[in-house]
Amino acid sequence: MPRRIAYLAAAILAACVVAGPVAADSPGVTANEIKIGHTNPYSGPASAYGVLGKLEQAYFNKMVNEQGGVAGHKIDFISYDDGYSPPRTVEQIRKLVEDDKVAFTFNTLGTPSNSAIQRYMNQRKVPQLFVATGADKWGNHKEFPWTIGWQPSYRTEAQIYTKYMLRQKPDMKLAILYQNDDFGKDYPAGVKDVLGDKFSKMVTTATYEVTDPTVDSQITGLQASGADVLLVVATPKFAAQAIRKVHDLNWKPMFFLTNVAISVGAVINPAGPENAIGIISAGYLKDPTDPAWQDDTGMKEWRTFMDKYLPGADQTDGGYIAAYAVSDTMLKVLKQCNGDFSRENVMKQATNLHDVSNPLLLPGIKINTSPTNYHPIRAMQLMKWDGKTWVRFGDVIEGAES
Repeated sequence: MPRRIAYLAAAILAACVVAGPVAADSPGVTANEIKIGHTNPYSGPASAYGVLGKLEQAYFNKMVNEQGGVAGHKIDFISYDDGYSPPRTVEQIRKLVEDDKVAFTFNTLGTPSNSAIQRYMNQRKVPQLFVATGADKWGNHKEFPWTIGWQPSYRTEAQIYTKYMLRQKPDMKLAILYQNDDFGKDYPAGVKDVLGDKFSKMVTTATYEVTDPTVDSQITGLQASGADVLLVVATPKFAAQAIRKVHDLNWKPMFFLTNVAISVGAVINPAGPENAIGIISAGYLKDPTDPAWQDDTGMKEWRTFMDKYLPGADQTDGGYIAAYAVSDTMLKVLKQCNGDFSRENVMKQATNLHDVSNPLLLPGIKINTSPTNYHPIRAMQLMKWDGKTWVRFGDVIEGAES
């Protein structure tokens, strides 16, 4: 009798392995549905990023589901407004995980917001996938194995800018305006990686809080430092203010602007396109205002999506490009799961992407992850605003390991 029981137990176990994880073992997954959680600042000081959440809802809840879902599973993409307020993010994420019981979260936006939930997500072993922030710390696979970034590291971006600055102005005086949080602090850290001991002699910094009404006084103070190079590390609202103030002061520094604030619709147009001429940034995504992509296959795919699912939306807003690109990566991960949507397997597949192409990445840039590489995109290309579009120049530059 014991031997029979042993055989029966072994048979049941084998059947479970073949069948894959059952719904009870896979939160957020049923026989025909996957729940994905998301937070985004649809309101508040970073509400310009609300376009990301709007596109991602249309991408998964409409387009993917209309195409039959993934492996027979429809997507229930649940998105809440956190107002770019970390306490609200914590509240909304707890609701998503504990009440809505999502399988994982995807592209939650903001460095301070994701910082507030990172430990919680890792303690509960809920994948925090492809967060919408380039803070360097999202690559910390040892301490936070359930959190992974997507876009290039801010620190890497700053290293790229600094190397170019030094080639153009070896004796520069650099002024940096940055948001006073982990997002902003990565940039002076990247500059210091390159300048080393020269940082204190060559660099003047000023910070702002997301609750500040403007950054006018900070820009005025930085001009008074005598700097001939300026790096602005800001979200769209404050980036537009900085561009206008630099113009109003008739200050003519070599002007660098963080990649997260290069949207024509959300930053350049409000600042005045003519006021931004000559500003340098770095990109990794195709620019919707660049005529070079008029007949590009990937851009045609994106425009077709926009016309169908977000008619009337501003197609000069690069936020829609970023959201589509990262959603494409998420969809590829889900397909790579081969029907096993357990949290463990979703995380395993997200960290096993090899030379993955993307319709909206610049030529020469691929997506790569591994269990020890949580920075999927490591390359960028410098570009300059000419009054109408961002004009790329130089080669695609691979960033340093963080």
